[in-house]
Amino acid sequence: MMTPVTDQERKIIIEFCHLLEKSKQLFNGLRELPPHGHKQWHVHFGRTFDIYSKLWKYQQQHRLLLDTRYGLKRWQIGEIASKIGQLYYHYYLRTSDTAYLVESYSFYSAIRGRHYYHLASKELRCELMVKKLRYYARFIVVAILLQQPVIIDELVAELDKQVVAYGHVYDPTDQVEWFNVLAEVKAFLVAEPGVTVIDPIDRNRVVTIGGRINYLSVPQLERTAQMYLTLQDAIIIGSGTQLVKFSELTIDMFRMVQNLEWEVHVPPRNSSGGSPKDKQRCDITTACEPLKNASRGIIDEDEGRHINPHKFLLFKPSANQVLIYLASSCNDLPPNSALLVYISANGHSFPQNKHVEDYGYDVGGVITTSKSDIYREYNREGKGSVPKSKEAQILYPGDLHPFTRKPLFIIVDSDNSYAFQHIPRIFGQPLIILMSPLSVPSTLVDRKNQGSIFTLFLHNPIAGLCNACDVYTIDITTWQRCVSLRDTFMNEATKLLLRLRIDPIFYAFLGDIHLRLILLRYIFCECALRMHRNFKSRTNLPRSVPSLPEELFMQEVLVAKVLNMTQLIGIETCFFDPLAAGPSTMD
Repeated sequence: MMTPVTDQERKIIIEFCHLLEKSKQLFNGLRELPPHGHKQWHVHFGRTFDIYSKLWKYQQQHRLLLDTRYGLKRWQIGEIASKIGQLYYHYYLRTSDTAYLVESYSFYSAIRGRHYYHLASKELRCELMVKKLRYYARFIVVAILLQQPVIIDELVAELDKQVVAYGHVYDPTDQVEWFNVLAEVKAFLVAEPGVTVIDPIDRNRVVTIGGRINYLSVPQLERTAQMYLTLQDAIIIGSGTQLVKFSELTIDMFRMVQNLEWEVHVPPRNSSGGSPKDKQRCDITTACEPLKNASRGIIDEDEGRHINPHKFLLFKPSANQVLIYLASSCNDLPPNSALLVYISANGHSFPQNKHVEDYGYDVGGVITTSKSDIYREYNREGKGSVPKSKEAQILYPGDLHPFTRKPLFIIVDSDNSYAFQHIPRIFGQPLIILMSPLSVPSTLVDRKNQGSIFTLFLHNPIAGLCNACDVYTIDITTWQRCVSLRDTFMNEATKLLLRLRIDPIFYAFLGDIHLRLILLRYIFCECALRMHRNFKSRTNLPRSVPSLPEELFMQEVLVAKVLNMTQLIGIETCFFDPLAAGPSTMD
């Protein structure tokens, strides 16, 4: 027989229960915070981290007593650790600081390595099993963002087994939904690399293509007084209805996220599936310290160069939501800072009107939210007729006019992207607009759900070049040679931008390393597609406002590097040399 609980033991149990309940309240309260803005949420996150720090340390100090007297189970410890992983992940979303993404990964690895949810299927009720499945889904999202292919494959295989077991043990009604989750992530992983790099000698080797920025991937230049802008915020909108996605992150959104973050170093795993530093990492008594430092503006001088611009990820937002985020970001934008707006969405255009009076609204826009309701209303007006009023759920170019009070860098990837080329610089602030081709050759239409080729070029120019010719695998030696040519292209393009006569607006953005990289990849994209035999129509080519000079894309040094890459890949017959044959005839 167990001895009665002493007063001291009762106090410990009561304090643990208090911390546990308080942590749940604060965690749930985070959902009510406004998702936009920079300042209001710091205090709430700090309090939540603080209480979880106390809770974690408290259960470590009194683990034996809580096990024997309170009946603390391993899955309950796992649930606390999972909440901490979620906290780190959501703090990463708020700050774009990938250090917190790595911390989230470490906690999720520890849960898996220590088998906290191992006996979930033994419980009478299915709620714990659902928590285990949700944990796996969250872990996969974090692993995808950190580009950890080996652990991703293991997690997907484990989730597959868990979903099958879930159906056998509990016969739930939502098992089909979990199989849909699995199908989504598998489709996402097939599309994600853009091109698969293989090692002919070791076929089992997984070659990961890093998508994030590092100092070797971007040509350096000395900032002048003209190059005064720094990318502060980015609003990334994804709503392509056919695009592969996972957890409210389309493939195009994922690629743009990678463009705006510095390279991440993830600690290696041990054989048990967790990080070798899990024990140290799971003691989060100091977890609030970086948050307190950040709220006081304490940033290490060396680390200051590696700060990622803050991002808002909007999956299928309404037009009203987009405007709220735009207004909030513009309101919080510091002096000499720029806002990037990336839009990946289906277009919504009106019948061609030869006498357009208002380019802000009469040329249509993009569908950021669900298409069905909009098309239902559109069809009521009658096909081919101009609607009597503008559709409230469409995001129009005119909606962006008020926000040109601040420096804007706009990227529109849509089959109605050209509609945005007429946005005026009403307030005289720097404005650049990059627009995708309106259409792609028929040979590429079948793979449109794998992501836009325009965004792929902006993310990975070599993969974009391969995909433009229906090539989806490349050997590692060819890849490395192409990387060398790509880097030479980028260096030469940087020199040309400083030497040729271009619109001064470009200089304002060139000083920011993220925007410079995107501009250089855009130049590669347009240069390559101009030489592609299948991209014959003018609507097959991207556009920029202001436009870049024609002579830039006809520079022998740039043309030669692209053609050399096509020869290495074995796709040279898809391209022509514009300097030898003259420019191709456009439709």
